[in-house]
Amino acid sequence: MKEWWSALHFLRPQWLWVLAAAPVIYFLHHVRDDVRARWSRYIEPSLLDHLIVTQKSRWRFRPIHMACLLMLIGAVAAAGPTWKREQPPFTEDKAPLVIALDLSPTMDAIDVDPTRLERAKMKLRDLLKVRNGGRTALFVYAGTTHMVLPFTTDFSLFDLYLSSLSTSLMPESGKDSAKALQTIEDFLKDEPVPGTILFVTDGIEPRSVAAFRQFVVQRNNPDELLVLGVGTSRGGPVRAAGNKFLTDDFGRRVYSKLDVGQLRMLNSAGIASATMTLNDDDIHWVQRHVQHHLDVLQQRDSKMRWIDEGYWLSIPICAIAMFWFRKGWVVRWVSVALVFLFLLPGCHAQTRFSWMDVWLTHDQQGRYYYEQGDYRKAADRFDDPLWKGLALARTGDYEAALDAFALSDSAEAWYDQGDALAHLGRYADAAQAFQQALARHPSWQEAQENLALVESLIPKPPKKKDEEEEEATNLPPDQIKFDEKGKQGKKAAQVALDPKKMEEIWMRNIQTTPADFLRRRFAMQAVQERHP
Repeated sequence: MKEWWSALHFLRPQWLWVLAAAPVIYFLHHVRDDVRARWSRYIEPSLLDHLIVTQKSRWRFRPIHMACLLMLIGAVAAAGPTWKREQPPFTEDKAPLVIALDLSPTMDAIDVDPTRLERAKMKLRDLLKVRNGGRTALFVYAGTTHMVLPFTTDFSLFDLYLSSLSTSLMPESGKDSAKALQTIEDFLKDEPVPGTILFVTDGIEPRSVAAFRQFVVQRNNPDELLVLGVGTSRGGPVRAAGNKFLTDDFGRRVYSKLDVGQLRMLNSAGIASATMTLNDDDIHWVQRHVQHHLDVLQQRDSKMRWIDEGYWLSIPICAIAMFWFRKGWVVRWVSVALVFLFLLPGCHAQTRFSWMDVWLTHDQQGRYYYEQGDYRKAADRFDDPLWKGLALARTGDYEAALDAFALSDSAEAWYDQGDALAHLGRYADAAQAFQQALARHPSWQEAQENLALVESLIPKPPKKKDEEEEEATNLPPDQIKFDEKGKQGKKAAQVALDPKKMEEIWMRNIQTTPADFLRRRFAMQAVQERHP
């Protein structure tokens, strides 16, 4: 409420001068309507007192009152009251979130059931449900930092990789929160929408606190930083492999405690911090911060147009003006009934009457249901094919969304067709759709990135035997070729290993569990960092 009140202003404030005219008109009418003042110049005051008939009646709502009230409300409506900006078409209206999940060994402590890491996973699943389609990316860190998923709205994909995470995946133990923060900063620097970074961890090491404070004091930094602590202040033993517990050099169990005092210190430094709760208070705390941060920055964005909310005042204006149809203010309820008969559909009408049809267009009704999260009803209301398609895509009905997008030939329509085709697994068709979007909007970076992504997902036809032998003879010295004909007695030559090309081979050909895939990928990235 405080933010709403502070953002309230008028788009056309010059109309507020009309507010001063209303009391002047009322005063002049009161003077003109004073019988004693009008006849005092012609009749003696002593006689005038006996000639004036004083009516003893209760106060009534008179035409002058209504005229002044309409003038006041109309002036405010014409001035254009506003307190929020309009979201540009085809931009994401949900705040992006980057989750940095701590995978250091202490996250296996059992002071919370079953472990800190498993409890954090459950919380993150609940958080994604609350976000309702918000773009979310996932990073993990310990001694090194790795991206698990870029921004995605696919909850099933996010849950698949989240379930496979464990502390054993990390190539280096320890914890480097500052490095994780720097990696995520680099990831967000080209993001057009301001985002929020959420660290889910059992503690920020002292040497990284300075980096976190520096992140907050940067004036040109559009991103927000949150810290959600996992664990308890009493601590607990750290579980190790084989259902054992981590021990020190003297054979004693290693206990890990959540430093609550450090979280308070981060709060005092301007970094919003909280601890994980048994209920959903922590989830709603995170979501409020994420969305509020986006709303505040959008209010500061001068490129976004303010929404004129003055049209809402047309409702009381029409309601008051309904009484201004007959001298004497006698309301004929039969006439009011006739108005309702004209508004209500006839007996032959096939559509059901809705009061929203009186005040809002179909697209405005669809946008209302879209913002409320009722995408099926929004799709039924929308007339605009792009908005109808977006609502259908949100419901998961990508085939129907394709039919809606096909009604438009704009770059946005082709882009959305490509997105729907990609969700259906039709990557070749999706690539053609993104190419059509780029033909109409060549500098669209997101379309270029999506085109490259779907092209990499198109399955390549198997090579013939002669082509494989010809490729082997032309193999550059910076690549590695595995000998698939080893049973025939041939040996592959030992050549220099190119980590980037090796990673591409693994990403194309790996057929294993997500955990094994991440373990190998993290190990390769760690090698690249040590030997750039």
